[in-house]
Amino acid sequence: MIAQILFVIILMAALYLFTKNTGRIRRNIMLGLPVNRNDQPTLRWQIMAKIALGQSKMTKRPVAALLHFIVYAGFIIINMEVLEIIIDGVVGTHRVFAKLSPGFYNFLIGSFEVLAMLVLVACVIFLIRRNVLQLKRFSGIEMKQWPKSDANYILAIEILLMAAFLTMNAADAKLQLLNYSHYIQAGAFPISQFFSSWLPSSPHILELIERGCWWFHIIGILAFLNYLPFSKHFHILMAFPNTYYSNLLAKGRFTNMASVTNEVKAMVDPTFVPEANTLTRFGAKDATDLTWKNLMEAYTCTECGRCTSVCPANITGKLLSPRKIMMDTRDRITEIGNNLERNGADFNDGKSLLDYYISREEIWACTSCNACTEACPVNINPLEIIIELRRYAVMEEAQAPASLNNMLANIENNGAPWKYSNADRLNWAK
Repeated sequence: MIAQILFVIILMAALYLFTKNTGRIRRNIMLGLPVNRNDQPTLRWQIMAKIALGQSKMTKRPVAALLHFIVYAGFIIINMEVLEIIIDGVVGTHRVFAKLSPGFYNFLIGSFEVLAMLVLVACVIFLIRRNVLQLKRFSGIEMKQWPKSDANYILAIEILLMAAFLTMNAADAKLQLLNYSHYIQAGAFPISQFFSSWLPSSPHILELIERGCWWFHIIGILAFLNYLPFSKHFHILMAFPNTYYSNLLAKGRFTNMASVTNEVKAMVDPTFVPEANTLTRFGAKDATDLTWKNLMEAYTCTECGRCTSVCPANITGKLLSPRKIMMDTRDRITEIGNNLERNGADFNDGKSLLDYYISREEIWACTSCNACTEACPVNINPLEIIIELRRYAVMEEAQAPASLNNMLANIENNGAPWKYSNADRLNWAK
């Protein structure tokens, strides 16, 4: 009973903390401006199934896609056993599902073991790719300190969890052969059976190893669950709503600003009465000027670097990194949320997303080619944020690069980006 009570306390505490931390993230996301993404639900479900569940955009890099699919499938399928562990921990049973269908249970445990070993190997390869081979897309000015460590922590945790699962099964299998205590004949162990010879023969020590790994495995999973809201690995949950609420418009199509549209309509039609508009500024200066979908994307970012690796500005040595845009947005809205929680809604820390997190050089380096959006495996769109920051700089501050101001002046005066007047356009033919 003591073990059961302790388990229930740990389980309830873990679920409470996870709910509290995810609630904070939801609050931060809802600080964004409203945008309607509820149209065409059938198409949205199809996109979510194809991209989030089917990982269709991962296949552009076959090696990474295969390794990621192994970890993804292993994470989903192996954690089905967590349900059995939770029931065993609460009720005080051992391998409770084995009684339902022994043959099917053997198949499940055997499959879990094969997947666990594949996940372990895939995570080791991922660690080698990041830290030994040092693939370029895993580096960058934004991938220092915590972001770099975070990726390694995740892989190390998954390796430890899989190793604990296999060791637990190996000890369990050996205890079954010894007919020790409550260890019933249940499960197939195609992988862990090879580790049994490494374990001691004493039943008492084997039980300590099995129980120790059992507790380590479940507490590790619960700890990992509460690590997710602070980690890039939160995308395993956020990828689904993020792809569901994808922008269904053509990638090159920019949104019109309601306030500007109303002004134009009022100039054309004096009888036009605009709808009430609570817009405080044109474009975005801070994270709260972005839509809730932009902020959701910031929390969904996997930090995989696919966007930055295909960005022509980044490739040619410019400062822009689409991945950094998303990470900076996430950091800023998290900071705003923390300030709101600690100091109230009226607190102003004097910072903003533009200039304090994202520089002018970054936003004007973008070619608006949408390569980053196309490359993202979970349909994140850094360009939308860049465009809103540009809108603020131009429409609120009248600040733009000299070359852009010259182009705009030429369009205004000559009807074209060049300095030649309309009358001189065909001079080349002479």
